[in-house]
Amino acid sequence: GAQPPRASPSPAILEAHRAAAGLSLTDDAAVAERAGLAVALVPSKEDNFKVTTPDDLSRATRAIMSSLWDVRTGSGFDVHRFTDGDFVTLCGLRVPHSHGLEGHSDADVGLHALTDAILGAMAAGDIGSHFPPTDPRWRGADSAKFLRHAADLVAERGGVIAHADVTVICERPKVGPHRAAMAERIAQILGIEVGRVSVKATTTEQLGFTGRREGIAAQAVATVRLPG
Repeated sequence: GAQPPRASPSPAILEAHRAAAGLSLTDDAAVAERAGLAVALVPSKEDNFKVTTPDDLSRATRAIMSSLWDVRTGSGFDVHRFTDGDFVTLCGLRVPHSHGLEGHSDADVGLHALTDAILGAMAAGDIGSHFPPTDPRWRGADSAKFLRHAADLVAERGGVIAHADVTVICERPKVGPHRAAMAERIAQILGIEVGRVSVKATTTEQLGFTGRREGIAAQAVATVRLPG
């Protein structure tokens, strides 16, 4: 088939397609030729290819990544204490628990740490500078909004998030049964493949405030690729 971009007057190509209904033609160029429309060839580039199959998409992803050679890494850390409640919000999921987490927003310690990691990779401040806890607009807010904002900042710079790694630190609730769903949710928020998201969990062997089950901590690392 012909490489993109392909262009033609809308009424002409539409009529050509209608006339070719039921025929086996490979692309617009073949349809236009059959209708007697003039087809002109212009020089193209090898990297200007049509994305049709999964292999094409993988090739396109590799091409984009190779052009974004300014690789940045950012880290984030957050803590929230337990309070009264019957669930916690962790990495975008509601997880049943004997307590809730105290915070101005939904207190999602995992998404807060990851948001800070992405902002850190962009040298764009921290979550508090973008969403001040003194602002009533963010009371009880879904932390997915914070993470999406960080991802949008990367996109505005023409970059991509190459990888996100979150470690949740607590004795309870158990994170293991929810890890896959958490990774899926983070990937959905960021708009990236789930294979680029890692969610892990650990305890502190009953040491410190997490060991005493006073709260939950999370740390995160994000890798961002930007145009040079």
